[in-house]
Amino acid sequence: MSQNKVKIAVMPMAGIGTRFFPISRLIPKEFLPVGFKPMIHYIAEEAILAGVEKIIFVVSPYKEKFFNYYLKSYFSEDKELLRSLEKEKKNETIKTLQNIPKPKIEVVIQPKPLGTGDAILRAESKVKDEPFLVLFGDDISSYPKEGPMAVQLVKKYQEVKAPLLCLYKKPKKELYAYGVPKVVKCRGEKDLYKIVDIVEKPIEKPPSNFALVGKYILTPSVFNYLKKLRKKNEEIPLTDAFKLMIKDRRDIFGLAVKGKWIECGTKEKWLDTFKDKNLYAN
Repeated sequence: MSQNKVKIAVMPMAGIGTRFFPISRLIPKEFLPVGFKPMIHYIAEEAILAGVEKIIFVVSPYKEKFFNYYLKSYFSEDKELLRSLEKEKKNETIKTLQNIPKPKIEVVIQPKPLGTGDAILRAESKVKDEPFLVLFGDDISSYPKEGPMAVQLVKKYQEVKAPLLCLYKKPKKELYAYGVPKVVKCRGEKDLYKIVDIVEKPIEKPPSNFALVGKYILTPSVFNYLKKLRKKNEEIPLTDAFKLMIKDRRDIFGLAVKGKWIECGTKEKWLDTFKDKNLYAN
């Protein structure tokens, strides 16, 4: 395993987007606009800035044709279109198109909606023995001076060389809607914590004031734990694999990240992005 390099990102996007019905019956949620870019643009851009070379999209059969055509078209260079724009001297439009990320792309199918853990497991043959980023399609990061959240994770991973989860401080009254880790601060570290348990959507007394953001760096060892959890036609929550790893005394760390977490997982939070003027800069 290449211990330091994180060259692969896995993006689980197999959900059918019921919270966004009826529009997500026509357009996958990940292609909805945030500012003047589709949601998926921000996630791919963040991965590229973190040093990722290849992105593996895990999608449902329902989304397969859409992703195979529109996804690959969006993230590839259309030379004919560029030539046409050059003739018309539309330099600003050309610049906008050239700024679209162009990662290597692979699409993997998750036949049934059996949870995020099953989605990650579907990418095993593509990931092989490499550490990899996991980025969920509705969690966007701002760009503080430290870089977006994935960049911060990759930098810290080079030190810890162990699974690393993204932590974001939230008011305790809001934590009932998130996975919340129980943490122990690492000695001599400002923002690094060891995770000793995870509680899903605690109704009262959350174990910390951190919510788990859908951005992680995982190592191939996670696949063995996901296989232990696999049961026919039952969902595999990724956090259950983390709990098994903790039980086996494997190190899992959390990084309290800088910047703003822009959530787009519900209609209400997605609509809130339209009020953010920074997302309309270009």
